[in-house]
Amino acid sequence: MKFHKEGYPSLIIVLMIDVILVLIAHQLKAYPIIYYGLWLVAIFLLIIILQFFRSPQRKWTKNPNAIIAPADGKVVVIEKTYESEYLRTECWQISIFMSPINVHVNRYPIDGKVIYYKYHPGKKLVAWHPKSSTENERTTVVIEHSNGQKILVRQIAGLLARRIVCYAKENTQAIQSEEMGFIKFGSRVDVFIPLHSEINVQMNQVVKGGISIIAKWNV
Repeated sequence: MKFHKEGYPSLIIVLMIDVILVLIAHQLKAYPIIYYGLWLVAIFLLIIILQFFRSPQRKWTKNPNAIIAPADGKVVVIEKTYESEYLRTECWQISIFMSPINVHVNRYPIDGKVIYYKYHPGKKLVAWHPKSSTENERTTVVIEHSNGQKILVRQIAGLLARRIVCYAKENTQAIQSEEMGFIKFGSRVDVFIPLHSEINVQMNQVVKGGISIIAKWNV
């Protein structure tokens, strides 16, 4: 299992905490409950960090006619909505909630050119809050496919997430299923796609980033 580069700062902090806990534990060997309790806390913290920042190698989906899930998680929204930041039109919105146990790497859902990127500072509402898509800390990326269609991908921080990382830059090429960014400690990713697209997922369906097809072009 590969460990993602975004996790190294957190791993270093946890290792430092673990060293302190172990040193304290060895000073308290006469108290078995405290001794073993501190060891368990140290091991638990290490496992949590390794789990949060894992980046498994998979057989990535490459399909020019499909829109691929940008994140692991559960589909929590499938609805028609007006996208007001860039597309300024009615779209299908598909939202994927990433729990703390999911892989947190975000991936490009299509091939194309990145034509828009913006970071928005914001609140820390829970990810399923209706206003989290427009009021939370977030990034917005718009990709134009070679067929002329545009999709918008929005990384949204939630209650636990404290940092969004986005590698997208305007006027660069997006490669389907390649890394687009990372949301530390979970949250959600919204995808806004043309209304005439063919939706390929259902509510509460569990999807895998870079693998699951969430929609297909219908042009």
